[in-house]
Amino acid sequence: MTQHQTTNLSSKDNGYIRRFTRVIEYIYAHLDEDPDLATLANVAALSPWHWHRVWQSTYGESIVATVKRLRLHRAAADLSYTDLPLSKVASRAGYGSQEAFSRSFKQSYGQSPSVYRAETVLTKLQPVLVDAPIPSLKGTDLMHDVTIKSLPSETLAVLPHKGSYLQIGQAFEKLIGMLVTRNQIGQSGAMKALYYSDPTRVPEDELRSVAGVAVTDGFAMTAPLEAVETRGGDYAVLHYKGPYADMQKAYRWLYGEWLTQSGRVPDDAPCMEVYLNNPRDTAPADLLTDICLPLKPAA
Repeated sequence: MTQHQTTNLSSKDNGYIRRFTRVIEYIYAHLDEDPDLATLANVAALSPWHWHRVWQSTYGESIVATVKRLRLHRAAADLSYTDLPLSKVASRAGYGSQEAFSRSFKQSYGQSPSVYRAETVLTKLQPVLVDAPIPSLKGTDLMHDVTIKSLPSETLAVLPHKGSYLQIGQAFEKLIGMLVTRNQIGQSGAMKALYYSDPTRVPEDELRSVAGVAVTDGFAMTAPLEAVETRGGDYAVLHYKGPYADMQKAYRWLYGEWLTQSGRVPDDAPCMEVYLNNPRDTAPADLLTDICLPLKPAA
């Protein structure tokens, strides 16, 4: 990279990347509020006449669509992990009535909120009722497709995330904006995340993870991007289909059912998730993710 190219890249960092970062942080901090384009233009420090066109051209969706997607993601987590009444979940998601929320949620997630919550409750009961099979409301037996694969080490360009794993999307939003602004999106491969902390023993606000994208030699790793080398070796790869907010069920099955019966031992390395399609243009029920659990070599 020439000195001129380095200076130009730094100039971009001081402009649009920081603008997008401020907007993303504001959206996450004010998710209960309806998006006001004038306020967000002010946060971005861009002309209200043009800033939203810049945003939509960069992210491929409007601010309204972004906020709706993030609110429904949070609603799915509320249904899975809290006892909030449906009316409160609907209100937090920005809907004036429970009926409107139910229609929108079912359109995105393929199930009504009440059915989605009921299935989550049944799944949580499964480890307790070991002598009684738990029926799934989708007609499945909670099994997943797991394949043992040898994966090569590769370089990721990452942004660190600290806090709830369900909020790592904030780091990915920043990462995507950064890659587009730097004209590096075409030099990047699959979106991946590494999860360093055990959520069963580490407080939620202390959980450590990184949002990353696979890159090749020659990729300009400019701050705040960091280079991380993934571990090469055997992995148990669980092919998961469904909402990100619901993925904890798959992890519970992978650790509690598959691993304990597999004869394999996990290695001392973080789990990795590989995201195979885009939540911006894919319904949550159709999202595909490979959950990769590192394994020690077979005995």
